[in-house]
Amino acid sequence: MTNVRAVLVEDDEKICELLSCYLSNNNFDVTCVNDGAEAAAVIITQQPDIVILDLMLPNADGFTIYRQIKPSYQGKTLFLTASEDDFDQVTALEMGADDFVSKPVQPRVLLARLRMLLRRQNNLVTPTLDPNQINFGELSLDKQRKQCLLSNLNIKLTSSEFDLLWLLSSHAEEVLSREFLVKTLRGIEYDGVDRTIDNKVVILRKKLGDNPALPRKIITVRGKGYLFVPERW
Repeated sequence: MTNVRAVLVEDDEKICELLSCYLSNNNFDVTCVNDGAEAAAVIITQQPDIVILDLMLPNADGFTIYRQIKPSYQGKTLFLTASEDDFDQVTALEMGADDFVSKPVQPRVLLARLRMLLRRQNNLVTPTLDPNQINFGELSLDKQRKQCLLSNLNIKLTSSEFDLLWLLSSHAEEVLSREFLVKTLRGIEYDGVDRTIDNKVVILRKKLGDNPALPRKIITVRGKGYLFVPERW
């Protein structure tokens, strides 16, 4: 079995040693970085399969490091956070991070979350050549039938809900503004007040098992619009 290449950015050397040792015993090759100022260069140079990034670090916090690596790194990123503030978790996900684990970290839990992220990456299915079909992970959309399947279960959507999901998924990893969504789906100009699209996004999240309080599949990008995240299906 090929080992998973990981970079662990954590300033607490005892935690770093504990986690790296546990992961190494479970087929991970781990590089530890204790100083935030050095992290971005190590990640960009090594291009690991996954980055485990502590939020609070000396010299550069996790958000800063993530911004530095994002243009040049295509692997997975999981944040470690000691903060109980949902704002930090929401910020991490809105920035594009794949997951987060709260401290104190249980090695077995961390390992399970890492394996889950890697499975999703391996199972990601790109849109098919059929213009009426879109498949991402466990999500399958059929435009002609307006059929939505998630984990092989038929999800009942109204016509307008399906059209919104189709539009978001056909522009995966692209932030779509409310102006664009309203104009495309309803044929009218967005007046800055209409909440129709926002309400439908909330409904879609509920029907598709995406936590409305902390969405990860269809996320809100503050001041810009909505983003469909393909690898999280």
